Amino acid sequence: MKSLYLIRHVKSSWKNLTLSDFDRPLNKRGKIDAPLMAELLKQKNIKPDLIIASPSYRTRKTAQIIASKIGYDKNEIIYFESLYHATLTTLIDAIKYLDDRYENVFLVGHNPSINYFANEYLDFDKNIATTGIVKVSINCLMWQDIKKENCTLIWYEYPKKYK
Repeated sequence: MKSLYLIRHVKSSWKNLTLSDFDRPLNKRGKIDAPLMAELLKQKNIKPDLIIASPSYRTRKTAQIIASKIGYDKNEIIYFESLYHATLTTLIDAIKYLDDRYENVFLVGHNPSINYFANEYLDFDKNIATTGIVKVSINCLMWQDIKKENCTLIWYEYPKKYK
């Protein structure tokens, strides 16, 4: 049994219009929401074996804030270039190639790819909010065996639920 935590990056700032989408920083709300959701994970005693993330600035910062709060070495976060602007197929491929020794994986990424996964694999039709976390249980021993039939939505948490 594997557990995948799909985490959408925090709200980002659009103040500096000269920055590329890739380089946009966190906005004020994002700086509040990341520690809030990290604390929730800590309270649930959830520790990943691995954190993977898109290399965009806002996803890197989201992953690092969560890692620090839950006691995961932020230098151990692996950044997958393919997670930035990922299609559903690209996202699934990233998951399928994870080392099978990892049981609990945090994937910090973007919409629409996280929503594509939730819609297709979990029949979950809500928009996943920024800093939202979807816990997925995958009934398999090897990540490459992920398919819709063995994925189950366990819970969906998001910042506004706690404000």
